[in-house]
Order: sequence, then structure tokens, then C-alpha cells
Amino acid sequence: MNSSLSNYMPERAERYFSGGADQRTVARALFESVADLPLICPHGHVDPLLFADTNYHFDSPAEFFLIPDHYVFRMLYSQGVPLEAQGVPMNDGEDASAVESDHRRIWQTFAENYHLFQGTPTGLWLRDELHDLFGITGKLTPANAQEIYDKISEQLAAPDFTPRKLFEQFRVEVLTTTDAATDSLEHHQAIRDSDWDGRVYPTFRPDKVVNGIDQQEWQEQVDLLRSVSGVDIVDFPSYITALEQRRDFFREMGATATDHAAETPLTAVLSPGEADAIFQRGLAGSATDGDARLFTAHMLVEMARMSSEDGLVMQLHPGSIRNHNSAVFQRFGADKGADIPHGLDFTRNLKPLLDRFGSHPSLRLILFTLDEATSARELAPLAGHYPILRIGPPWWFYDSINGMRNFFAQVMETAGIYNTVGFNDDTRAFASIPTRHELWRRIACDWLASLLVEGQIDDEDALAMAHALSYGLAKEAYRL
Repeated sequence: MNSSLSNYMPERAERYFSGGADQRTVARALFESVADLPLICPHGHVDPLLFADTNYHFDSPAEFFLIPDHYVFRMLYSQGVPLEAQGVPMNDGEDASAVESDHRRIWQTFAENYHLFQGTPTGLWLRDELHDLFGITGKLTPANAQEIYDKISEQLAAPDFTPRKLFEQFRVEVLTTTDAATDSLEHHQAIRDSDWDGRVYPTFRPDKVVNGIDQQEWQEQVDLLRSVSGVDIVDFPSYITALEQRRDFFREMGATATDHAAETPLTAVLSPGEADAIFQRGLAGSATDGDARLFTAHMLVEMARMSSEDGLVMQLHPGSIRNHNSAVFQRFGADKGADIPHGLDFTRNLKPLLDRFGSHPSLRLILFTLDEATSARELAPLAGHYPILRIGPPWWFYDSINGMRNFFAQVMETAGIYNTVGFNDDTRAFASIPTRHELWRRIACDWLASLLVEGQIDDEDALAMAHALSYGLAKEAYRL
């Protein structure tokens, strides 16, 4: 780097802080007060198999960093690098031989395109993971890619470099996975049966048996629900019984939350007859697209009712058109970086649910958005009024420096921090968890420092708020 530019690089201890010298000094002190707090990871997508197998080792740097991380492969795909060349597995029935199996070659392709991540949150996460976990201080380049691959491979093969050991090294206090309503939770059972004391819990996600009642896959999922629950599902009441039974099973396995994805936050209250009529059309394969939208809207209210009774915290992640790239979905399946946001309306769409449960003393509903315009306009005022509501942290495309700064600017004045839930990492890439939490803590402390130097809060407030945003809010919100 040109020496005239290097003078502008902050020391590592102050990276990501903004403002003048006074604010940076305060931000650093606040961050140091929370830097070593345990990590509460109440929503994510890490495979529980990693912790069920006591001898699990990552096969290669490509498996560790690249293949499971849609933040990585979607960027390369956007620049014309096929998913096959990145080792992303195909659906059953597709030509698996087209998928690159040489992990060194996959890593080389990544190194040749590493510049694509300049100035992105993924680039920050990758840089910090390479530095903090593997001691790699130089920049990854096509020329040194294989040397770095060998260094990482050597450490991955070390006896102590297992997911369980990393869990402890990362200071994870609790981690939850995201599991289909029909999942056997066999890996969670294996964790419970082992002598390891790491806290890894499931989260109940019923999307596949709720959304898409007009699709054949929904019928297949209901058949699976019938099998795993032991309930003969012949009508809407027996379907509800099966779901309640599965929720009870998840709670017995340690779950404290549910998670629901919907294209919109539309909610509706149907009569028992209306709900069963749509359900019967679904079983018969004659449900319409309109039936599907209305059924999902009604089921969100039903899930709120169940949470008000069994105490599971309800999360709602609306606003994404899933699997937008039909060709990628057909060949590679879901969750391949092609879920694209669209505009939302929370205020009108949530009203039927809030009319029924908005002040319920036992219900907690955490709202997430991919439509930043709704954060200040709708979510903050809603959460600042209805007792059941909390606002989830910046999610997905906004899990970034600018996304977090916008969140603090748009939400906190109206809702206050105690109507938010701190941070969750929402990741499949296990290795990225600590750096994601560190980024959140740094940006939160930077925001608090600005309030302190402006005289909006005092030292005592700042320290308490830093602890809450880094640790306490998430633990309390998810009842962990």
C-alpha cells in the first residue's frame, strides 16, 4: 500500500469505529468491556451433525469456508463462476459429475475471485476468520492460494480442531439450529446422550408443512408429518394436533423458539370451516395460489396462539421471494443465494394477529425485515407499542456495517433498545460466528459512544446498554 494511504488505516483494536478521536476512545473502552462476553447464538443454520459426531473434522478449507456459505458462492456466481465450479452439490437426479470435487481447485477459483469481496461484510468476515483462526495476516491471492490452503489444512487436521473445541474456543454459551417440523432431531439426541456439556438446541420451523399448500411438495410433507407424529391427519383439527405434538417434542429437546418464513407478513383469522375447506383442497391437490396465501396467513395466527400456550418464542422472517432463480433451484435446490427481497407492509398485515394477541402476557413475537424502509416507519412504532413485539437485528443483506448503523439510526429512538433482541448471526458457516458477533459489538459500541460524547447518555447508561446489546437482550428475548 502507498505510504500516504497506510497512515489512514486504524490499528486493529479500533477497526470499524467512526467519528473523531474522542468518540473512538470511548468506543474502544466500551468494546473492551464486552469483547470477552460469551456468545448467545439464538438463531442460525449450523448443521447439528457437526456437534453430534465427537470426531468430526472439516475435510478441507473449501468445506470450512466456501461450500456451505451462500454469501460466498452467490458473489462468485454473480460474476459468472458456475456453482458447479465452486463445489456446490446438486439435487438428486442431476449430473453430479459436473460438480468440481477437487477442493484445491475450488479454493484456487475462490482466490482468483477474492477481490470481489472488497468492501463487503463477507470480505470482513473472511479476513478476520483467516487471521483469528489460522494466523494468516497476508492477503489471499492466486499466487499464495495453495500455500495458504496447506497451512489451513494442517490446522484443520489437528486433533483439537473439532467443532466442539471451536465451540468452546469461540465462547459460545448457547447455539440453536433451525430444524424442520418433521425432523427426527437425531443429531440433537446424540448431543444430549454424549458427555459434552455444550448447549445446542433445535428451533421449530414448520414452513414446509404450512407454506405452499397448493404444491405437491406440501402434500408430501404432510405425509411425513403424519408419519413422524403418529397422528392420522385427515382434517384441519388433526393437522393442528400433529403440529402441537411436534412442538412438544421440540420443547422436550430444548427448543425455546419457532421460526417462520413467509413471503409477506399477512395474517388472517379463518373460521374452523374455512380453514378445513382450504386444508381439504390441499389434501386433494386442488388448492389455489390464493388458498396458499390465505392458509399461511391463518397459520401465522395459529402459531401465535400455540406460542401463547406453550411459551415458544415466535420469529417471523418475511419479505423474501425464495428461490428466485428457477434454474438454480431446479438444479441445486433451496438456499443457494437466490432469495431476493421485496417491499412489505407490516402495519396492515399484522393487525389481525395483533388484534387477537398483541397484549398477550405469554407471547413474544420477534419481527425481522429485509425492507429497510419499514424499520423506522412501521417496526419501531409497532414494537414501541405492542407488548408482544420485539425487533430482530439487521438480517441477511443488512448484516453489515451500514446495515447495523442504519438500524441504530432508524429503530432505537422510537423503540428503545429494550424492544430489540440484540444480535443473532443467522449463519450456516460456523467459523464466521465469532467475527459476526464482534462486528455487531463494535458497531453497537460505536453508536453508544456517539450518544455519550453528545451527552445523550452517561457512562453508566453506556456500559449497561453495551452489555445488553452484546449479550443480555438476546438471552432474555429467546428465554435462554
